[in-house]
Amino acid sequence: MRKITYKEALREALKEEMRRDPTVFLLGEDIGRYWGGAFKVTEGLSAEFGDERVRDTPISENAIIGTAVGAAITGMRPVAEIMFGDLTALAMDQIANQAAKIHYMFGGQINCPLVIRTPFGAGVNIASHHSQSLEAWFMHVPGLYVAVPSTPYDAKGLLKSAIRGGNPVFFCEHKLLYPIQGEVPEEEYTVTFGIADVKREGADVTVVATLYMVHKALKAAEMLEAEGISVEVVDPRTLTPLDKQTIIKSVKKTGRIVIVSEDCKTAGVSAEIAAVVAEEALDYLDAPIKRVAEPDTPIPFSPPLEQYVIPDEKAIIKAVKEVV
Repeated sequence: MRKITYKEALREALKEEMRRDPTVFLLGEDIGRYWGGAFKVTEGLSAEFGDERVRDTPISENAIIGTAVGAAITGMRPVAEIMFGDLTALAMDQIANQAAKIHYMFGGQINCPLVIRTPFGAGVNIASHHSQSLEAWFMHVPGLYVAVPSTPYDAKGLLKSAIRGGNPVFFCEHKLLYPIQGEVPEEEYTVTFGIADVKREGADVTVVATLYMVHKALKAAEMLEAEGISVEVVDPRTLTPLDKQTIIKSVKKTGRIVIVSEDCKTAGVSAEIAAVVAEEALDYLDAPIKRVAEPDTPIPFSPPLEQYVIPDEKAIIKAVKEVV
């Protein structure tokens, strides 16, 4: 099977859905013909689809999402790009109080088929305003779907499903994933929301990881295999809906769990998954639940300090050895 990058997989999904459905259009800062997006995901799309369907916007996140919500409820299928995930804070009313609630507030008479694409994550030395991982904010909002694809295959399949669905979707992409290559079929496919993927089978401990942390977990699993420790790596792929059953099934098999996420540890993604396991699989645990996450601190600009706070393979290995 051919291999393409995460960035190329996203671009393919956008291109195929725009060809399939004329109501799909893109909007965001610098996504058009002169720049192609901050991370070049939309590069070249305006040449095929024109400036009306690949729309450069002013530097106003609330205007981008407000426009997208209005377009969605009147029959269009907008895909809005926010240049950095941290800047969604400027559009939280439009996301959390309008897009997420409008179907409920109007008794199901209105749908809001909106996709918000945005990159999260640290590791490129661009400081606190452009390096956070805020996925847990959006898990907390009823009415939003939250996707966290870690591979090119999942990125393309989930994005196509998001665009075709009838719900507002918050689509998280990690900056360091864009150049990563993976196998992606040339034929048509989608990935269903709410179905986790076991990225590696194992017997001794379950490691649940998201986004870029999936790749660090897989590397840690390889290193631990050399020491005789068998690690199962589970990638939820979506946080809302969350595939609890796959996680619980894995915990029942291994009896141990380590949860790895790049967001802050307090009230983060790992906290919710830990709560699910504690409530629904406590009797199957042979050791305490362990979490590997960032400390509760703004992301430093200094490269050594930034690397210090980001979870790495050593931290995952340490946590696994503590429970095995």
